[in-house]
Amino acid sequence: MKTIIAACSQNLSGSRASVQTALRTLLAVPWPSQRDVRSCLQLLSVLQWVLSFLLLGIISLLLLIYLVFTSFWPISALYLAWIIFDWDTPERGGRRLPCLRRWPVWKHFRDYFPVKLVKTHELSPSHNYIIGSHPHGILCVGAFCNFITGSTGFGELFPGIRPFLTTLAGNFRLPVFREYLMSGGLCPVTRRAIGYLLSKNGTGNAVAIVIGGAAESLSCRPGVTTLILKNRKGFVRMALQHGANLVPSFSFGENDLFRQVVFEEGSWMRSVQQRFQKMMGFAPCVFYGRGLTSVRSRGFLPYARPITTV
Repeated sequence: MKTIIAACSQNLSGSRASVQTALRTLLAVPWPSQRDVRSCLQLLSVLQWVLSFLLLGIISLLLLIYLVFTSFWPISALYLAWIIFDWDTPERGGRRLPCLRRWPVWKHFRDYFPVKLVKTHELSPSHNYIIGSHPHGILCVGAFCNFITGSTGFGELFPGIRPFLTTLAGNFRLPVFREYLMSGGLCPVTRRAIGYLLSKNGTGNAVAIVIGGAAESLSCRPGVTTLILKNRKGFVRMALQHGANLVPSFSFGENDLFRQVVFEEGSWMRSVQQRFQKMMGFAPCVFYGRGLTSVRSRGFLPYARPITTV
């Protein structure tokens, strides 16, 4: 009996020692620090934004086409009917959702670069404004972060002002993507859409237009700022017609987010880019950024460079 009790006691002490050893080993494993967690969240927030802008519209279109040939075809039919019914909404101020501007993910998006908004003048809610945003860069990160999200404090700096950002009208023809754009306060860069916001939507509207557009993105590279402005006076005429004030806006650091292969003026590749831009409205830029796993790898994510919008 004494032998059995001694054997059991030895096993129990051995088990306790094993558990203690396992706990010490587990606690010795380095846990992610708060800084690592923040960096991961910032990277994921930028990833979802890039994927949304580059792939959401195309994937949604292909998915709806695929559903036509399945038993789920009523989904495609109903959404097509909805788009026909809702066709003119983007040009009538859109359908912005304040909750999307307050989405917590945008704070991580802001801190990734980081993006900062600097106020230099008061904007009265009793007037409407056209904000000339420069430069275009590759993906207009500064303009999006400041005018579409509330993460940089636009609403607090300019109380009573509703910011809108214009983009290519063709983007509002893509299913699901159009809803995503309108919910944030984006509208087509057309005379009709801008005219509606400046004359039929009350006062306190600030319509941001990236003046250089797709043509300016072709000259985007770090350390160099090339603006296309001299022959683009349409936004000035719109301001005169509707009594809107002009507000210049410049995002310092916008051109440092990506590396681009810039083809010289007169080269055949530059000619192809310009022709494509005239036909489709956007320019096929050859660019790269950082990868998902490492800053040293190449990918499609922007580099973490500070952007200051004044």
